[in-house]
Amino acid sequence: MTKAWTLRTAADLGREIAAGRINPVELTEAFLDAIDAHPLSRRIYARTSALRARGEAMGAAARAKLGQRRGPLDGVPVSWKDLFDTADVATEAGSALLRNRVPVQDAEVLRVATGQGLVCLGKTHMSELAFSGLGLNPVTATPPCINDERAVAGGSSSGAAASVAHGLAPAAIGSDTGGSVRVPAAWNDLVGLKTTHGRLPLTGVVPLCERFDTVGPLARSVEDCALLLAALEGRRAPDLTGATLRGTRLLLIETVAMDDLRPRPARGFQDAVTRLTRAGARVDTLTFPDLPEAMALAGVLFTAEAYAIWGPTIEAAPDRMYPRILDRFRTGASVTATEYIAAWRRLDTLRAPWTARTAGYDAVILPTSPILPPDAERLMTDTVYYVTENLLALRNTRIGNLMGGCALTLPTAEPSCGISLMAPPGTEDRLLRLGTAAERALT
Repeated sequence: MTKAWTLRTAADLGREIAAGRINPVELTEAFLDAIDAHPLSRRIYARTSALRARGEAMGAAARAKLGQRRGPLDGVPVSWKDLFDTADVATEAGSALLRNRVPVQDAEVLRVATGQGLVCLGKTHMSELAFSGLGLNPVTATPPCINDERAVAGGSSSGAAASVAHGLAPAAIGSDTGGSVRVPAAWNDLVGLKTTHGRLPLTGVVPLCERFDTVGPLARSVEDCALLLAALEGRRAPDLTGATLRGTRLLLIETVAMDDLRPRPARGFQDAVTRLTRAGARVDTLTFPDLPEAMALAGVLFTAEAYAIWGPTIEAAPDRMYPRILDRFRTGASVTATEYIAAWRRLDTLRAPWTARTAGYDAVILPTSPILPPDAERLMTDTVYYVTENLLALRNTRIGNLMGGCALTLPTAEPSCGISLMAPPGTEDRLLRLGTAAERALT
C-alpha cells in the first residue's frame, strides 16, 4: 500500500483515478487496511462498512475504465459521522439510547453522494446525540486530537475530523448545529464547511435541533470541501480558479468573538489576519452591541428543541447517558412554548441589523475557537474545567448558526487554531472562492 495515498487530498486522489494511476478498489483497500492497522482506529471509527465500500469501489473502477466517471470524486472513499442513516449498517449517533439501531435506507445526502461515486468507508464516533462541542464521549469512544492524543478532537463531529487528520479517510461528512464541523476541523488542522441551514436535506439524519442542524464536509483543502458539497447536492462544483484576495473586504467582529482568547488561538488568528492583509485583503473592525443578547438566546433555542425531540427517549432510560450530557438536555424541559417562540421572534429581529451592518463585506472573520483542545482525562474529573471549556468551545462558531449564514474554517500557522470566514446564507460558492484565496495566503 502506498502510504502517501492516505495523506493526499480527495481532489488529488480523484485526479489520479481519472488519469488511470490509481484504481479505486486498491485505494479503498488501502484505507481499510490503514484503519485496521491504526492503533487508535477504534476510538475514531464506530464501525466500517467494508462490504459496501468494496462493492462501490468496484463500480467506480469499472466506470473509470470505461471513461464514464460520474464526477471528480468518483471512487474516492470518505467517512460518515454516525448520525447519517446507512442501509443495513447501524447508526447510533454516539448514544447507548440508539444501540443496535439499523436503518433500512440511506440518508438522502448519502444516497446522492453514492450516486456521484463516493465510497462509504464507514461511520465515525461523535459526541453523544451531537450535543457537545468537546468530542468527549465516555459512552462510546472519545476520538483523539491529531496534535495531542490526550486531548479531545472537538465535537460533535469528532471522529469525522480524526479520521481525516489521522489518514484514515481522505475526507469526512459531518454535521454542524452550533459549530460541530468547524471546531473539530480547526482543532485537527483541517478545512471545515458549515452550510446554510436548509441547503442540504436532513432526511435520514439523526436530529439534534432541526432548525439549526446542517450537513457539511471536513477535508484537507477548500477544493475538497467544494467538491464534496457538489457531490452531496448532485451538481457541478464551483470554479475556484483565479480566486484572489485583492480588493476583498473582510470584517472583524470584536464583540464576544475576541473575548478571553487563549494565547495560542490569539497568536494564530493575528498571524492569519496579517497574512490576509499582505495578500491584498482589507480588514475593518466592528462592534455589534446586540450580539450578546443573541448569544443569550441560544440556551433557550437549542435546549428546548433538543429536549422536545429526545425527551421521551431519554427519560425512558436516562441511566444510559453520560450525566453531563443528560443534564444539558434536561435544561430544555423547563422552557415554555411562549419562551421558545418569543426567543425565535427576537432572534429573527436581531438578524436584520446583523445583515445590514455586515453587508458590503465579503466575509466576517473571527477565531474559530477561543481555546485549544482540552485534556480528555481532566474533563472527566474536573467539573469547573469541563464547564468552562464546554462553554467556550462553541462560543464563536455559534455566532454563525444564530445569524443563519454559511461559514468556512481554515488552519492557521498555529496548530489546532483556525480562522473562520462567515458569509450570508446561500453564498457557499462565493465563500469557497474566497476561501481558496485565503488558503493560499495562509499556507
